Amino acid sequence: MFVSLRPVFALLLSTAFLLAGNGLQQTLVPIRADLEAFDQIALGALGSFYYVGFLLGCFAGPYLILRAGHIRAFLATVSAASAVALAHAIIVNEIPWYLFRATTGFCLAAIFLTIESWLNERATNENRGFVMSAYVTLVFVFLVVGQMMVTLADPRTFTLFALASILVSVAAIPVAMTRSEAPAPIAIVQFSPKALFKASPVGFAGIFISGLTNGAFWSLGAVFATQIGYSVAEAATFMSVVVVGGALMQWPLGRLSDRIDRRKVLVGTLVLACLASIALGFLRPPTFALLGLAVLFGMFTLPVYTVAASHAFDMAGELSVVDTSAGLLLVNAAGSIFGPIIAATFMDVLGTGGLFATIAASQALLIAYVVYRIRQRRAPAEKTDYEYAASAPIGGVITPEPLEEDDPHVIVPEVADAPSEYDYFVDAGEDDDLTDDKAPDDEMADEVPYRNDARLD
Repeated sequence: MFVSLRPVFALLLSTAFLLAGNGLQQTLVPIRADLEAFDQIALGALGSFYYVGFLLGCFAGPYLILRAGHIRAFLATVSAASAVALAHAIIVNEIPWYLFRATTGFCLAAIFLTIESWLNERATNENRGFVMSAYVTLVFVFLVVGQMMVTLADPRTFTLFALASILVSVAAIPVAMTRSEAPAPIAIVQFSPKALFKASPVGFAGIFISGLTNGAFWSLGAVFATQIGYSVAEAATFMSVVVVGGALMQWPLGRLSDRIDRRKVLVGTLVLACLASIALGFLRPPTFALLGLAVLFGMFTLPVYTVAASHAFDMAGELSVVDTSAGLLLVNAAGSIFGPIIAATFMDVLGTGGLFATIAASQALLIAYVVYRIRQRRAPAEKTDYEYAASAPIGGVITPEPLEEDDPHVIVPEVADAPSEYDYFVDAGEDDDLTDDKAPDDEMADEVPYRNDARLD
């Protein structure tokens, strides 16, 4: 099966460097902001602005790719993300940092979209599940690697921001040097939040609350750890074990929800997540015990997205898989915008425990709503099989099947309107009479693909 990864090896290698750099920034930025005495609201706003940029990138990313092609769009957004990483160390101020985080979020959304649309096209029906699952596993692994890199230097210095910039910059090299052809023009997916909510109220609410709680934790978890007395290394470990716990439980809970009503699995998961959140917020056990609670928190908080997304696919009805995937991504991003600022407000009032008080309260509200919905509607008679990649709480839109041109929610641009890397050409010899009023023969043009990397302007 590993032979299936050969055509996308360069892309996965770029992803590894990119995620290491982003994981480093995800932990470094809030820690450095806290050391610079940003107030709690400002710390939360940094997280919210990141997700505002991410949401905007989800909408604008397809048009960037249509304008410049996958390779150029990837290189441009990677370059911008690298520059912004350095800008944090040069200008240490709240307002510029809001803009920097929004720019980073925008770039990451466009990059994820480029990567995932590329992987979707390169994968076949036979190996799609393996390729996408390998990608998701890579995301979890290198996110942890990046988070632990914050221990390599003092967060007050330029070094770690430079390292984050280097990692993001190096991510451009494998894609820039690949001999693999760029994919066809990206399809633009349309979706209706209203239709998604009508089809699956529990899926919609679960994804939104998952975004709210996860957004709050990613933005303020490291701050919580340092404010209760953890060292930088311990804070990085705290963040990393949450990711590890969540990664370990994605598949088991997903498969369990294939066998019984997913909403009951969701309630059970949320109850355990809520208890772990309360313990983290209000207990102060020894470091080892607190890290154990962090593992439990990750095991039952991160998979909420997994189970809720799987339920949404079950209930999609007339909505396509593509439409549902796009809707889930954007609803999750919207929830992530509100989570950090709400949690920061409660931290300002209640102290550091306000972060997990916010998360626990959100989870309790979702429990009540899911129980209510269980009484209102029976579980679906038929379910879609759990998809590890399509239901993972990361990145952009991953569909468990290829995009279909006849799907009413998919717009496939005409090749003629796409960037030059999708155009075609024929070499004109001395005897060829190619003038402005005589175009090359269409059949000849189809035989010789025009490669963007072969053009000399």
